[in-house]
Amino acid sequence: MAVTDAQPATTGAAGLIARLRAKLAGGSSEASLTRRLAGTIFVIRVISAGLAYVSQVLLARWMGTSDYGIYVYVWTWVLLLGSMMDFGISASAQKIIPEYRTSGEHALLRGFLSGSRWLTFAVSTLVSLGLVAIVKLLSPWIDPAEVLPLYIGCITLPAFVVANTQDGIARSYDWMQLGLMPQFIIRQALIIGITAGAFVLGYHLGAVAAMVASAAAVWIAMTGQIVVLNRRLADHIEPGPKAYDVRGWLAVSLPILLVESFYLLLSYTDVLVLQQFRPSDEVGVYFAVVKTLALVSFIHYAMSATTAHRFAEYNALGDKARLSAYVAHAINWTFWPSLAATIVLLALGKPLLWLFGPQFTVGYDIMFIAAIGLVVRAAIGPVERLLNMLGQQKICALAYALAFVMNVALCVILVPRFGGHGAAAATSISLSFETVLLFWIVRQRLGLHVLAFGK
Repeated sequence: MAVTDAQPATTGAAGLIARLRAKLAGGSSEASLTRRLAGTIFVIRVISAGLAYVSQVLLARWMGTSDYGIYVYVWTWVLLLGSMMDFGISASAQKIIPEYRTSGEHALLRGFLSGSRWLTFAVSTLVSLGLVAIVKLLSPWIDPAEVLPLYIGCITLPAFVVANTQDGIARSYDWMQLGLMPQFIIRQALIIGITAGAFVLGYHLGAVAAMVASAAAVWIAMTGQIVVLNRRLADHIEPGPKAYDVRGWLAVSLPILLVESFYLLLSYTDVLVLQQFRPSDEVGVYFAVVKTLALVSFIHYAMSATTAHRFAEYNALGDKARLSAYVAHAINWTFWPSLAATIVLLALGKPLLWLFGPQFTVGYDIMFIAAIGLVVRAAIGPVERLLNMLGQQKICALAYALAFVMNVALCVILVPRFGGHGAAAATSISLSFETVLLFWIVRQRLGLHVLAFGK
């Protein structure tokens, strides 16, 4: 499959817009659709980043660095645990649904679309109750200011998990807006609205109030998503009997869960270790740096979310040439935009950090350290999704596990002495190590070149 892009012979602003449209829409139908869907996801994530940035700036200014640091710490646990408590079904849906549709197994498809959500909701509720008991048991050794926010975080988890599951289902049908907007735009807008209302009414906006607002936003957004997704599925899936292959779902999902879990642990280890060794205000500064660089990771996320189910579909059809060309296309459209975004963010980093408050600009030099790992990782594109969709989940999980262990060890060594600089260095080194491993695995197992340059 050749990917070609026409270049309109126009100049000026109109010509620039025309060339951009041609770049996004031109070429083969698969490449064109991928770029449009990835563009949609990227726009959603950028808008979300803007809303999240506004909310984090407002919270940091309204709450102060200490309360803000506690909120960041608890919310990081919600993001980490909530993303792991769905058994990997949100990711495996992009493999299971295309395979059911390709093979015409409609009863199993109907069973998965409903059963996967009930399964993740039931288990996440039980796990959340267990976490409440753990917080209660450990409360004598936990900072008193963190206990109530942690309880609220436990209440948030079931809704967070179901929203992730529905996101995976929606993306499998190319319904990117339905999958992402409730989590990334509506939820952020609700957090801003609720906290701003509390601030205007004169309530003390500490870590507890911020977590209450976040929990309410997660539950409201997830409930609305359920209603819309059910209506959309009813228009595309004919009524009929349902079959539930829970064992088969878990056989596919659990290895993917290992991959996703180690990736998330790798992503959040720096913040969690930093909280253990450094003051809360330093955690807040580091989190502001991470949020500022988030635009780079959004590009990788957009391509991953768009391409995963197509990797599975082309593999199921046995079309290796089409798959190889599609992989190369995904890698190029991950790396080069990521590199450009990194350069822009580093150039504007200090004024962006100043928005959080003048005291946050001390983290500017940390941005350069953290950016290295993001750029290196972008050089191989969404290959972890490729491995997961092509049955290489276990070896992919092993690569992530090794990178996670390296990250923990480096964080424990570097963070006590160097603080945020050590956390950023540990993460960048670990991401670079992970990139080399994944490149080698894909080369050996699949025979594909997955670097944005060279052969």
